[in-house]
Amino acid sequence: MIHSTSLTAFLLSLWLLFMGNPSDLAQELDGPKHPFNDALLDHMVGNWKLNGNVMGRAADHIVEAEWVLNHQFLRIHEKDNRPASSSVSYEALIFVGYDNTSDRYVAHWNDVYGGRFSETLGYGIRSGDEIRFVFEYPDGPFHTTFRWNPRTQQWKWLMQSKDKSGKWSDFADFTLTRLGPSESVSACPARTQAVESPSNLRYTAVCENGHRFLRRARRN
Repeated sequence: MIHSTSLTAFLLSLWLLFMGNPSDLAQELDGPKHPFNDALLDHMVGNWKLNGNVMGRAADHIVEAEWVLNHQFLRIHEKDNRPASSSVSYEALIFVGYDNTSDRYVAHWNDVYGGRFSETLGYGIRSGDEIRFVFEYPDGPFHTTFRWNPRTQQWKWLMQSKDKSGKWSDFADFTLTRLGPSESVSACPARTQAVESPSNLRYTAVCENGHRFLRRARRN
């Protein structure tokens, strides 16, 4: 029995010697030394007008996207462009990153519905010019697809839910069109800030008269 235990310990030590600590392997693939560079999501950086339908109602939102946190996440700020009537205006902060160890996108969707509804993470896989995220909510799976159209230079966001009978239906269908350089996005203090991008595009956040703009220019 003692011999068997010693042999097991020896084999485990040998495995760790050659394979290394699993946490060390994760550090090699992910971490602050591995920023998230994604040519597809680079197209989403900037200011957008979102139009479409959500649960049968017309949507008119403003979307602003920029790389943040050591270029580990694309932060997407979505906000209803119309004043609230009897209900709270929709607003969301979405952080899209990438898990290199598991080889998948990850989406943290935080909105006005609060903490309980933000507990479920979305995991995404890219296929061509689209990324489809799957959110496994307690009441059923939910799909969110970001699809880039290089011809029209527009984004399509399609959201689908599955009911208890197993039937899929469209929850929301949005089209994002890039705003012009003089169209405002959100209120902000007066400041100018460079926005990082790994491609040959440079975005600068400019605040004028209390409004924030993202202006795009080619790098030399």
